Amino acid sequence: MPFNRKRQVPLVVLAILLVLLIVLYSARLYYIQVKKADEYSSVAGSTSTLTTVLKAPRGEIIDCNGRKIAVNRDGYNIVFNKAYVKDDLNDIILALINLLKKNKTPYIDKLPISETAPYKFKKDENTEKLIKTFDLAHYATAQNCVDQMIKEYELEDYSSYEQRLIMGVRYTMQISDFSVSYPYTFAEDIPTELMRKISESEFLLSGVSVEVAPFREYPDTALAVNLIGSVGPIYEDDWEDGEKYKSRGYSFNDKVGKSGIEYYGEEQLRGTDGEITYYLDAEGNILQSVITKKPVSGKTIMLSLDKRIQKTAQNALKDTVRGLPTATGGAAVMIEVNTGKVLCAANYPTYDSANLGKDYEKLTDPAAHSPLTNRAFCGVYPIGSTIKPIVATAAIENNHYYQGEYITCVHTYDYFDDYKPSCMHRHGSIALKTALSKSCNYFFFELGRRVGAVKLTDYFKQFGLGVKTGVEVDDSAGILTEPKSNGFGGDTLQISIGQLNAFTPLQLANYGATFANGGTHYRASLIKQISSYDMSQTFDDGKADVLNKVSIKPSTLKAIKEGMLSVTVDGTGRAALGDYPIKIGGKTGTAQTNQGADHSTFIVFAPYDKPQIAISVVLEHGNSGFSSGTLVRKLLDSYFTTVENRKGETIPNKVLS
Repeated sequence: MPFNRKRQVPLVVLAILLVLLIVLYSARLYYIQVKKADEYSSVAGSTSTLTTVLKAPRGEIIDCNGRKIAVNRDGYNIVFNKAYVKDDLNDIILALINLLKKNKTPYIDKLPISETAPYKFKKDENTEKLIKTFDLAHYATAQNCVDQMIKEYELEDYSSYEQRLIMGVRYTMQISDFSVSYPYTFAEDIPTELMRKISESEFLLSGVSVEVAPFREYPDTALAVNLIGSVGPIYEDDWEDGEKYKSRGYSFNDKVGKSGIEYYGEEQLRGTDGEITYYLDAEGNILQSVITKKPVSGKTIMLSLDKRIQKTAQNALKDTVRGLPTATGGAAVMIEVNTGKVLCAANYPTYDSANLGKDYEKLTDPAAHSPLTNRAFCGVYPIGSTIKPIVATAAIENNHYYQGEYITCVHTYDYFDDYKPSCMHRHGSIALKTALSKSCNYFFFELGRRVGAVKLTDYFKQFGLGVKTGVEVDDSAGILTEPKSNGFGGDTLQISIGQLNAFTPLQLANYGATFANGGTHYRASLIKQISSYDMSQTFDDGKADVLNKVSIKPSTLKAIKEGMLSVTVDGTGRAALGDYPIKIGGKTGTAQTNQGADHSTFIVFAPYDKPQIAISVVLEHGNSGFSSGTLVRKLLDSYFTTVENRKGETIPNKVLS
């Protein structure tokens, strides 16, 4: 039979594949039988397994350029692992307590009973849970609870001092669901020196280990604290509400977002825990531990905040308020005109989160002027004459004012018999541009009367005033009177110049942005992007969300913007912005208050021809709109300097310091 080369080729290929399979099989067999012999023999000889949680690191928070705002650092926790506890638990707890006390290091004790006899319940703590835990009568005393714990925890042979120490930890373990599946954290973030001492003594403390754990750290503890928020322990009441944490896989010792972005982004920032499996022999001895499911770190939240601009805004606001004898506080917000993204939101007075616990009593003193309040998002103020561009829009769009019409300001507006308010000056016969530039109240009394309170209120809402902004953290809807009719003349005239109603600085900035971009009202947002922990994958690109569109004819927009340009060129904002190298549109405001000096308000958008940003400033008792001008200028400088410096700087998927 002749040689067939075509038939021979497939046989050669099959032979090569067979050899490769034998080599691979042999290598795998060698790996299992030699390299992993101890591990697999332990597993093979085990009679049971136990699985426990391996905690995942929390996701981080960075600014729009990747600079760190809330990050993780490694620390050390003392942890009890029930699978390894063999000796007397009470003795181990007491030894640890004595060691920590000697080193002046705190440990966790959530027993709501005084530390010394005669025992009493601690004020403002959950004693009902304690009583229910030991099935005691509702009228049980603290001493009754102590007696029951001595019995339950077998503490009869210890001194009363030692009994109270041990039962504090034992009770905390009990309510924390301490089990093989849920290790118990005895102390957190212990000093390195103490970590070494305990590690050296682990053979004497069965079930106790020192574990590396991620801890939340804020590189700048005074930066945007009202917005970033904080993390903290799960409260007992929240833990009992199974739907909130327990049923979602949290352990009692977990840290969760308590406020701000930390709270809003909890689901994103929280990682997916892994698992570690223990293989035990018939006597319960652990033969081997294997990570059977790797933990997945939480996601990274990139904010729209610019760290540099935020710091500049905070410092400039502080200097401005301190420089005004009557001012008690204030807020400044900068927002992107075409996205609604917040670039900065400064508050004053404010606080340092690193000292919050130590300074809390001082911070809550009325004399401190509410530094814990997020004035930028939750402070509500009458906004004065900054409302006038909306009043002008409503008048022109509803044919109550035709462009080019002159209205004569004679100082006192006497249309109504029962209310005759006055303008600050006697401006004479003026058109819209001059009325905005000089902030003539008489002119806008007339426009407001023509439009009516009902229509004006509708326009306020279209521009986002008196309604929630949609921002991710807590904010106020403000105070907006809902007139059933055009009502009393006095009320209509007052809302026409920014009185009676009250809005937040965030709403004011977003209204300025809506006007500057031609009527598109975006949802205010602090989130630019949500990515994987290493930023290699994007889950949410932070797309701008349009809430509504205000109908404004180009001719109307042009006329009002020209008036707002005149404000900064030769009007009420000239002193601060008249020589600014970039054309700016703006409107100052002075809002009357029930007591003290008037509030100072200012809105601007820039650049005038192609707006990129809108800014609002509110100074409590700042006395006049002029007071805000210098601060506005500093914010503009910060933005345009930052933009110029950013040219050519690309930061793809990178976190900066």
